[in-house]
Amino acid sequence: MSHSDLCLLPITELAAQIQQQVLSPVELTEAYLARIEALDGRVESYLTITPERARADAIRAEQEIHQGIYRGPLHGIPVALKDLFDTAGIRTTANSRLLFDRIPAQDSTIVARLHASGAVLLGKLKLYEFAMGVPYPGDPIPPARNPWNLERIPGGSSSGSGAALAAGLCAGSFGSDTGGSIRHPAHMSGVVGLKPTYGLVSRHGMIPLSWTLDHAGPMARTVQDVALLLQAVAGYDPADPASVRVKIPDYATAFPGIGRGVRIGVPEAYIESTPGLHADILRAFNEALDVLRTLGATVRPVTLPSAELVDAVFHPILLSEAIAYHSAWLATRREDYGPGFWNRLVPGIIFTGAEYVQAQRGRTLFCRAIEELMATVDLIAMPTVRETAPTLAEHMGVAHPTRGPFTGLFNLTGQPSISVPCGFDRQGLPIGLMLSGRAFDEVTVLSVADAYQQATDWHRQHPPLVG
Repeated sequence: MSHSDLCLLPITELAAQIQQQVLSPVELTEAYLARIEALDGRVESYLTITPERARADAIRAEQEIHQGIYRGPLHGIPVALKDLFDTAGIRTTANSRLLFDRIPAQDSTIVARLHASGAVLLGKLKLYEFAMGVPYPGDPIPPARNPWNLERIPGGSSSGSGAALAAGLCAGSFGSDTGGSIRHPAHMSGVVGLKPTYGLVSRHGMIPLSWTLDHAGPMARTVQDVALLLQAVAGYDPADPASVRVKIPDYATAFPGIGRGVRIGVPEAYIESTPGLHADILRAFNEALDVLRTLGATVRPVTLPSAELVDAVFHPILLSEAIAYHSAWLATRREDYGPGFWNRLVPGIIFTGAEYVQAQRGRTLFCRAIEELMATVDLIAMPTVRETAPTLAEHMGVAHPTRGPFTGLFNLTGQPSISVPCGFDRQGLPIGLMLSGRAFDEVTVLSVADAYQQATDWHRQHPPLVG
């Protein structure tokens, strides 16, 4: 098998070969490192590559497996991380000049748990500055590019994760999602991204943007791979104040299928009234619903309650919390922020404490209304984003880029929400289907997304760049 074919296999297949000692973790890691060297000069997905660390991890994994010590399906699997998860001895920058020389002394919880699972760290991936800025002319680090069309963005803010996965430059990744930053690049890069329930995955050691909206979650090329990654990191962490004690199921095997009677609600009026919704996205979404129906789901229209509250509560919370985190730097290092981040952050200065409190009160009302809706359906289906990937030229320096009103809803409520490939537009750019479930019911979200993926072949297609 060629290195190209090997690097595009799902984690599930790689893990089976490694466990059976048909495939060497060292061989697999060298294949990924060679592929990164060959392709990432064009894709620009990595901010820091760690070949020495990767080779050491791979050698350790291979030795342990030969000794009969098998840590599970991530043992020997090469992964890469959005560069806001602390890695001991390896710089973690959030793609900001303020932190370009920052080298943490400790691993984030996600990194520590991945290390315990035997995963191999290939490096740190690009993102928009502090997970909110946008690419801007003159930025010291060039932005990641979409492997489906190198003149287009891969989505953000977990841009490097989406690009690297689509190009076969890592087997799995972790990103952060405050308003859609896992699902947005999953949609635009044609991969799978899960925003887990708030409190399920620790954010300890993750550079924050908004404490009450931030989520950390897995990204991969298949739903089953996402489940394996989630399995490795989910669970209570006393170091994260938002972490919740819940029983962790076996996500890797909890795929009962879609099941007759699974109820999927579709907020049709909300979707169809979205300004700028591309016709190809609506077409692909409706075709995906037809597939879900053929698999046995009951799909019916629902009304999204209190939808008019979303923007009014989301932005004051996001920007006020971001201002709070950045307050010291704003006073002393304002000139070190890139304009792409600064232009998005500065409107938050106008929000008062009273407005923040009122926004949180409105959030509570919205969450209660959604909870009542979720008593009548098992999942809510929506397009992930209203448009496919714009060009870098169109996106570069845009002060207030919009991704549509769909993803941020579920950061407010904290519900699990996944984006899975569901088609392409007329220009050959990927489109995502978003499925969102009840809090801590990742099993249903993953099961239905996996059933849809098994019934379609969108995820088996690869960009021309990678073959």
